[in-house]
Amino acid sequence: MTLTKPIALIAFSMIAAPTFAVAHEDHCAAVADSVSDAGFDADVTVTCSDSHATLTSDTYPDHDMMTGITGTNEQIPVPADYGAPVILSPVLGNTPLTRDAALGVAVNGVPIYDYTGGGEMSEADLAHHQAQHDTIQTGQLDVCGGHAGRGDDYHYHASPTCMINAMANAGDAAIIGWAFDGFPIYGDANPDGTAIADGALDICNGQADDTFGYRYHTSPEAPYIVQCLMGEVPDFDALPRVRPLSAASGGGTEPGRPPRGGVENLVFTQNEDGSRSMDYTYEGDAFFIRYEPADDDGCYTFTTQTVTNGGELMTGEFCR
Repeated sequence: MTLTKPIALIAFSMIAAPTFAVAHEDHCAAVADSVSDAGFDADVTVTCSDSHATLTSDTYPDHDMMTGITGTNEQIPVPADYGAPVILSPVLGNTPLTRDAALGVAVNGVPIYDYTGGGEMSEADLAHHQAQHDTIQTGQLDVCGGHAGRGDDYHYHASPTCMINAMANAGDAAIIGWAFDGFPIYGDANPDGTAIADGALDICNGQADDTFGYRYHTSPEAPYIVQCLMGEVPDFDALPRVRPLSAASGGGTEPGRPPRGGVENLVFTQNEDGSRSMDYTYEGDAFFIRYEPADDDGCYTFTTQTVTNGGELMTGEFCR
């Protein structure tokens, strides 16, 4: 895939600050309704405090995962308890905010990252397409727009197409997620179904909104999804992360490394007993990562043979 249109560089001052605000209780209701209207209220719990709506889930979606990946990082999706905080009184800020972790959450409870797999972007990085870190162009994403990250947690780096197709209220008017700054995320078109004009989206992939003051969009071209946050987030450094699995005997796991040139025939299998398997070939040899629930809650017994570990057969129990 090549970038055929430049990322719009609309100055922040060109986005008029809203002259109104959605009432706190109405914003809470909007978040809760976006989950229930999509049909995910059995998988995601929404609770509201004085400041935030928290979407709690296991980050493990009920759709196909990992299919189509060639640039695997040799990580596998494992359920993870996750509480995503969405500000209930959003305020547009002056500086785009970036981080090397989630910037928001989809209505099915899966975290949403920016399009890159190369860590936090600087403000200068935001203005230019990072082709070497583009998770689509480097084959890191599955057909649903996601993959497993360093924490063996599933998350999206591009439009969550499989989730959108499964939404009970699928359509341009449906909110598909929320950024942590409190503003909603929509699909590739305006909520009224009209096409988004060229250059209308700002550097974070957002634009002004008549209801919420501001909204984000996915897009068929880079940056594909929320690239940064335009709203103020007072507790930005405290936003949640999914920690890597820890060995039951102590210590953490080593991160996987993408095999040079990519892998072939990657297949992710899910079984009713909770066991999972990711099998693939590299330079003609077979490799795999497999796990099943252990006796202790939140723990899993792993058996792996990966390129990262030189094909050595390894076993161990790892826990959230």
